[in-house]
Parts: sequence; structure tokens; C-alpha cells
Amino acid sequence: MSRIAVVPGSFDPITLGHLDVIGRAAGLFDELHVLVVHNPGKTALLPIAQRVSLIEQAVAEAKLPGNIVVTSWSVGLLVDYCTDVGAKVIVKGIRSQVDVAYETPMALVNRDLAGVETIFLLPNPAHAFVSSSLVRQVASLGGDVTPYVPGAVAHFLQQS
Repeated sequence: MSRIAVVPGSFDPITLGHLDVIGRAAGLFDELHVLVVHNPGKTALLPIAQRVSLIEQAVAEAKLPGNIVVTSWSVGLLVDYCTDVGAKVIVKGIRSQVDVAYETPMALVNRDLAGVETIFLLPNPAHAFVSSSLVRQVASLGGDVTPYVPGAVAHFLQQS
């Protein structure tokens, strides 16, 4: 029986903090699904297909394990996707107590709805302050985002 986990997120765009969590989670499971999900509470910078492509490029660039599947999900509950692929675990990166407060109720509901557990991973401290929204803001004002995002993302944002 394979140990399958899902790392969901808007990844708009993927950051080095995301990539750190993905890489470490890939070492804990037989198969890891990086799932780009639509967040109705946010206005997206990048279309979902572009985010999937940038994640695939970032995973390849970082030479992460080959057990990573990158895809998207836009209809239904996250636990529905987990059930469809046989995942028993959701992995979430946690930067601060604010993230814990936000993620805890969702983790409890996901466990209640489908028996899917949530594991929280702390990012590398060098990336703990970085968020996609911060990257979007810096990029929109012409700032250098290369310290915060994979090369493929920095290149894409510079071309935009």
C-alpha cells in the first residue's frame, strides 16, 4: 500500500518556501501530489495552468524526487481529491501562529469529513517570512524577487 499525500495551495506563484516544504514532504511519502487549487477569497495573478507549469519547472530545476505529481483541482472539496487518489494525508506549510490558527479548523473538518489527516511542516527559517502575496507585491513594483522564488518563476515574472 502506497503512502500518498497531497500538498494543496494556490501557489500564485510558487515560492522557495513552498518548494522547501514540497521537497521535504516528497521524502516522507511514496507519492506526493502538489495540487493547485482555486482560492475564491483571492484574486489570482497567474492562471492555474501557468501555475502548474511553473511548479513543474521548479520541481525539475530543484532536482526533487520523481514521486511528485503536479496537477490542479477546481471542483469540489479537497478531501474529494484525496479520496480519488487514495491520499490519507494533507501536508501544509506553516510559517507562523497565524497560519496555525487559519489551518487548524480546516484540518479538523477534513479529518471529520473523510478521515484525512493534516501534517504541518515548518519551512526553512530563511523562507519563513516569504508569501506569494509578498512576491506578487514586490514584482508588481519592479523589485527583485529572485531571492524568494525558483528561477523559472523569477524569469517568468521578469518577462511579464
